[in-house]
Amino acid sequence: MAFEKPKNPKDRLILALDVDDFNEAKKLVRELKDYTGFFKVGLQLYTSVGSDVIKMIHDEGGKVFFDGKFHDIPNTVARASANLVKNGISFFDIHIKGGSKMLTTTVKLACETAKKYNMEEPVILGVTLLSSFGQKTLTEELNVNMNIDDYVASLAKMAYESGLNGVVASASEAVVIRKECPEDFIIVCPAIRPTWSVVNDQVRVVTPTDAMLSGVDYMVVGRPVTNADDKTGAIQLIIDEIEEALSTKAV
Repeated sequence: MAFEKPKNPKDRLILALDVDDFNEAKKLVRELKDYTGFFKVGLQLYTSVGSDVIKMIHDEGGKVFFDGKFHDIPNTVARASANLVKNGISFFDIHIKGGSKMLTTTVKLACETAKKYNMEEPVILGVTLLSSFGQKTLTEELNVNMNIDDYVASLAKMAYESGLNGVVASASEAVVIRKECPEDFIIVCPAIRPTWSVVNDQVRVVTPTDAMLSGVDYMVVGRPVTNADDKTGAIQLIIDEIEEALSTKAV
């Protein structure tokens, strides 16, 4: 599909609404909707308040990235994704490790559903490796005897060949992904941590500057903003850092 990549720093930001309460989520949306391109709704919020949060974000003029990370048999993931499309969610992710049949079946049904209901064709991303995983977990627990970069690149290639629009991956893997996939392939980077914030439970974390210089299109940031006393000040610092990195990259 023809998907226009973000042009300005604000639009590159996806703010994670990793909270449990509807009113808290609404307060964050109202306060920060002018500072971010998308609001991420993940399993924590969705399983607490349901689809009402999607309607609320749309009503407030915001856009949604649904981070459900679907991973199941092809029919189940395809139908769940089609239901997202019917509910106005056109930007979401599924696990690449579900296999190529799951990926292709999902892309086909989701796009057919969008056409049937006269909606925009969805942007579907593939989740590579969770940002809480490091090389030790990959090798010793998952028994994958590959370097993380090579493993993620192989997953990204399968995602591209299966018709997905992009991947969710760490900025440290963006360079190798760009070698396997074309420039219009989207890379969304989770676990963004500005230098002034704490890492929390993430392992493969990067700064906004690192992400921009590596070629990432979107970055997901959550707690450094949502836990800040001055939320607009915190997110503006990140926007400023993105803008500075883009200026450096352009030189």
